[in-house]
Amino acid sequence: MNTGDSNNQLMSEINVTPFVDVMLVLLIIFMVTAPMMTQGEKVNLPETTSAPLKADGKQLIITIDKKKQLYINDFKVSSSFFKEKLLKIMENRQNKEVYLKADKDIVYGHVIKIMGEIKAAGINKIGMLTVPEIKK
Repeated sequence: MNTGDSNNQLMSEINVTPFVDVMLVLLIIFMVTAPMMTQGEKVNLPETTSAPLKADGKQLIITIDKKKQLYINDFKVSSSFFKEKLLKIMENRQNKEVYLKADKDIVYGHVIKIMGEIKAAGINKIGMLTVPEIKK
């Protein structure tokens, strides 16, 4: 490619347009798929004004749905084997914390009962997941 001068040297510039195109496509793909990457079962969470927690994506999420069914991440667990299953999972984990996600229509006593089983499994850090309150 000539630069137009009399030396007839080659131009050594990088064409960045294809790189920008690829980056824009990747950005759109990640923007579309990011909301689909939430863990756990879908529940109707209570709203609160607390600040969000920082997460690394490897948390253990315990979910209680409207029917009082228990899930550890995406796997359904019967309530009779919940504590044993949690003990087995936690024996090999460095991070001894879980996040509890309960439907807002669940009876408070049932949530406290599950929290007691979590504590009995040796977990002292329990984070409660909520939805940010929409300010009007």
